[in-house]
Amino acid sequence: MSNIKALPLLEPEVDQGVVPCCPPLTERPLTAEEAERTAAMFKALGDPVRLRLFSLVASHEGGEACVCDISDVGVSQPTVSHHLKKLKEAGLLSSERRGTWVYYRVEPSVMAAMGQMLTAAAPAA
Repeated sequence: MSNIKALPLLEPEVDQGVVPCCPPLTERPLTAEEAERTAAMFKALGDPVRLRLFSLVASHEGGEACVCDISDVGVSQPTVSHHLKKLKEAGLLSSERRGTWVYYRVEPSVMAAMGQMLTAAAPAA
């Protein structure tokens, strides 16, 4: 298992919130750092249980889900927690503890960044 900490898919930009780390893949080749960030995101989503958890959170009513509502994915609760931790480390989820429960959300900027990165550039006229 790698000890490399995943770099976030998004980078803070002064006075403008968050911006995607990487251009659309069709715009130009990625730098080594951009490729590391992108690979960390895809690696986190490359596990079927993680992809399912990400989908459950992203599609949950209100844009956030309590861990109690998404833990029935065919693995034990400790394994669910492990996978959610990996998604957080990759910058794909954020969380907030409320009493005994933890609520997870996919920030809209993460979804926008993923979509932008995978969008093909329009053909030149």
